[in-house]
Amino acid sequence: MSKEGSHRDIRKQIEDLSQDLRRHEYLYYVLNAPEISDEEFDRRMRELETLEKKNPELIALDSPTQRVGGQPTKEFASVRHPVPMLSLANVYSEEEFLEFDRRVKEGLGGSHYRYICELKYDGIAVSLLYQNSRFTQGATRGDGQTGDDITANLKTIRSLPLKINISPPASDFYMRGEVYMDKAAFESLNDRRALEGNPLFANPRNATGGTLKNLDPRIAASRPLKLVSYGLWFPGIETQGWSQSKSLTWLEEAGFPVSREWQTANEAQEAIQFWRDRGTHRAELPYEIDGTVIKVDDFTQQERLGYTAKSPRWATAFKFKAQRVRTKLVGITLQVGRTGAVTPVAELEPVSLAGSHIRRATLHNEDEIQRLDLRLGDTIYLEKGGDVIPKIIAVDESVRPSDSKPFIMPDFCPACGGSLLRSAGEVIRRCVNLSCPAQIQGNLAHFASRGAMDIESLGWKLIEQLVAEGLVKDPGDLYTLSIDQVATLERKGEKSAHKLLEALGKSRNQPLERLIFALGIRHVGAGAARVLARHFKSLDTLQAATIEELQTIHDIGSVMAQSIHQYFQAPANLEIIEKLRRAGVRFEAENKPDNELPLAGKSFVLTGTLDNFTREQAADSIRALGGNVTGSVSSKTDYVVAGPGAGSKLDRARSLGITVLDEPAFKKLIEI
Repeated sequence: MSKEGSHRDIRKQIEDLSQDLRRHEYLYYVLNAPEISDEEFDRRMRELETLEKKNPELIALDSPTQRVGGQPTKEFASVRHPVPMLSLANVYSEEEFLEFDRRVKEGLGGSHYRYICELKYDGIAVSLLYQNSRFTQGATRGDGQTGDDITANLKTIRSLPLKINISPPASDFYMRGEVYMDKAAFESLNDRRALEGNPLFANPRNATGGTLKNLDPRIAASRPLKLVSYGLWFPGIETQGWSQSKSLTWLEEAGFPVSREWQTANEAQEAIQFWRDRGTHRAELPYEIDGTVIKVDDFTQQERLGYTAKSPRWATAFKFKAQRVRTKLVGITLQVGRTGAVTPVAELEPVSLAGSHIRRATLHNEDEIQRLDLRLGDTIYLEKGGDVIPKIIAVDESVRPSDSKPFIMPDFCPACGGSLLRSAGEVIRRCVNLSCPAQIQGNLAHFASRGAMDIESLGWKLIEQLVAEGLVKDPGDLYTLSIDQVATLERKGEKSAHKLLEALGKSRNQPLERLIFALGIRHVGAGAARVLARHFKSLDTLQAATIEELQTIHDIGSVMAQSIHQYFQAPANLEIIEKLRRAGVRFEAENKPDNELPLAGKSFVLTGTLDNFTREQAADSIRALGGNVTGSVSSKTDYVVAGPGAGSKLDRARSLGITVLDEPAFKKLIEI
């Protein structure tokens, strides 16, 4: 047989195996009706992997082997939604739903309409793009206009079809759905995390969100995520004849997982009955729901009703009342943040609520404790705000112990014993001791974070060890650490120590704006730090600035100016700055005047994913050469830097005739 014929046979073998595995994935993960054993499925998967490894040019993007997840990404690219992912307005009672129904009836001018009733899964909303029947991109809701590209994580969900079974009406279409985690799978995940000594997730939604936003898709592949599909949009296709019920039927035929728990309702009372029934039996479901979703079924009628600025007029989330339980308050502990803010936390007798085991609940501040008249030993009522955040809403005073006493906020910090002060006009007490270990740990974590000095190997556990051993008291001490000091810490060694010192060495050359942000000056975020670095050019010049001079700078208000000035008056802060100076940390910005820098006056927009830069690194490179980075494309934009996954920003740039740079062209430009 010729080489060409052999290659053709291998291609067919790979295609047949892929199609076979896709079918069995659908049977197992969507229909829960497997036809072969797990061992046989794994054997066929290994056979496909072997063939693809020998013939990498034949690996398709929708191959079942591509679900496992690749290497970690540095950050998520942004995705512009072609149609905004608006939130639904909520109703919480039958009266409120009937008012919604009245507005629908009025909006349709008396025309006949029917509703479709669906479950409201308590998960994370996502939008999926399919091109030529293949899954190509998935994104979170984000702010409704723009979300994060989480394609790699979504590919790991076995119930998500990488290729659909039937031909769509248009070459491209979007599916919207909810990613969630079953109750039993969530419990197993937390059991495993407990055995490994990792912190537990609060609830299935929290676990799902954390998994989808993890930069390592291999983590997503190891977690039991599921998908339910509920929305469909074909760009350019007329909605005449389409409805939500028809969409759900089409999605199921195409191979998407669709809830069977839906029904149509010809009048409002039928929709109310659906809500009542599902509310009564919600605890019996294997997954969490927090209400039902009621939509006008017909798409043409949906268009007639239209949208408000925030939500569609043709749909509402008919929420269940917050679940409430009783338990006891056994203690109140105090948490100290990096700014010294002290937050009281209620310690509770463990209780199950809306699928979660609750042991703690925030009390926000001492005013909230006084409002509730909360006392140790009280029996309290606990609700989940929005079925997510546990909150104490009331005390059962009828069973209050006779010897109970009001809780009094202490005057001293629980972490260091320093004084707690409450400034006029604030509800928070703060520890004023800058040597407080809790504040030190928080400040070090901020100093090392992405967007600040970006010290990759310095995590929270290592920070706790360094502070506990007295090796580090402030960010300046980090640069005096030795290999031996780090290597002798528990669960560390020379390899870990070398990685930390290497990361510290790299951080010395971070741009001035990163250093200013890393110092943790109150009210100074990353944007203000860029403004300050651009204006003052050096940390020493910023340190010498008066309040009046600071207030003249655009975007620096009086409160921020006062905070910056106070920071540089504190002896402890000046000592940190001197340590950083001795360590060789960069205090100066690029010494060329802005108008002499090669990209001075040029405006850039970044879109898509770059292989060799995070979004922050690319932006830093542009700003270091005098350019500006903005979030949207306009006629004033000079360049759009576009990587894979670029969306509407790239389309707009082309329509305006703006220069588009791929990554090699961008690298060449910044190497001027």
